[in-house]
Amino acid sequence: MKSLSEIETISKRASRAVGFSWGISEEVGRNMKLLELFSLKGIKHLNEYFKQRSNEKFENLNLISENNKSSKLPYCPIILGVSFLDQIKTLEKFNKIKFYNIAFPLLFLPFLSRSSEIIGKKINFKFDDKEFVLNHNVNILSNLPMDDCPITAQNSEIIFIANEDNFTNQEWKNLYKLSENTFVDETDSLKKGAAGAGLTDND
Repeated sequence: MKSLSEIETISKRASRAVGFSWGISEEVGRNMKLLELFSLKGIKHLNEYFKQRSNEKFENLNLISENNKSSKLPYCPIILGVSFLDQIKTLEKFNKIKFYNIAFPLLFLPFLSRSSEIIGKKINFKFDDKEFVLNHNVNILSNLPMDDCPITAQNSEIIFIANEDNFTNQEWKNLYKLSENTFVDETDSLKKGAAGAGLTDND
């Protein structure tokens, strides 16, 4: 079994070999390590993307807006991901961002996952009937088998999920009330043993 370090290094070098800069190649290496760590087929999709890239062209999206529609060419998932990561502080102000025609969306996922960690919010990524939730770069949840991610996302949207408690206020009060049973009443002996007790000021 290949180590995560090997996966990162070889993916980075392969990305450089197909024409990406070293900086972008390093991002790809980190992403492949992340995808494989989450048992997603990053290496498989990266290989397929590189093969297709040698014969076909992809559109680079450098400035992202609320609605992004490519020309006849699908968006390059790597350049799109780098742009998204670079602009995340601005993009999080949008409630929803739409994209049309992203190639190999699985390669775009780790950029979203890392963005989720930066802004401290979950990110929901939907395309067609597929859905992913990126959870602060801790895990990636999906409604489809991990080996069944398509190579094109025709109509997709990204939604930033507001941070909210997953429980009611009453549920919290009930739990807090129960926790109060562990509180210790302050006694004279505790007061005497508290920090600073018994010290004499000699000044």
